[in-house]
Amino acid sequence: MATNSTSFYDLYRHGSLGVSLTDALDDLISAERIDPQLAIKVLNQFDRIVAESLQEKVKSRLTFKGSLDTYRFCDEVWTFLIKNVTFKMENGAHTVQADKVKIVSCSAKRTDEK
Repeated sequence: MATNSTSFYDLYRHGSLGVSLTDALDDLISAERIDPQLAIKVLNQFDRIVAESLQEKVKSRLTFKGSLDTYRFCDEVWTFLIKNVTFKMENGAHTVQADKVKIVSCSAKRTDEK
């Protein structure tokens, strides 16, 4: 389990839930109902909870197949852009197709923790 001193990636802030949370916090700051420092604490807590929940509660696996368009490795982060992708759940019951997918892969340990 992570401690309070552990930092987490803020990748999930860019999803719909993270964007909604950030917008709500911005509105509260603009209305002077909370301090910006509290908003930062809330976002850090969000990063921690999402990362821990995905690690502990998501047990499903999937495979995917597609054409690798672009890849890069920068600052310990891999980014893959894949075209014509087919995802299959482990039980084979669900198949999903997409024209383009971006996969971002980060080390479990942040570089500032080493």
